[in-house]
Amino acid sequence: MSSLGLHSVHHIAIICSDYVRSKAFYTQDLGLEIIREVYRAERDSYKLDLALNDHYVIELFSFPNPPARPSRPESCGLRHLAFQVNNLDLTVQELTKKGITSEPIRIDEFTGKRFTFIADPDDLPLEFYEL
Repeated sequence: MSSLGLHSVHHIAIICSDYVRSKAFYTQDLGLEIIREVYRAERDSYKLDLALNDHYVIELFSFPNPPARPSRPESCGLRHLAFQVNNLDLTVQELTKKGITSEPIRIDEFTGKRFTFIADPDDLPLEFYEL
């Protein structure tokens, strides 16, 4: 444990431009489970809490007219979100079946592990990293 008492990452917050499309992507395409969904009328905003294997991982927010996130060229700030997978080939096959294109599989030069990237509906880079 860190000297600050840090234990683990609690969650990652993502703001999307099209709530319905992003909700479907993260729940149906990626298979994350809905913990709770709240509409906040004062903000005209949804907040969707999502879990992976019963662990709270993502807060998906909608806000009216959010600015686009610069993705390429890479900009300062959060670079990407990475998911660990058991079998990258099977993951890529399932993504392809859902019409989601992945980059060519690469090898991490330091660990020798395989990984690839896709983009979410707002072009946020998502990595799949093989155990």
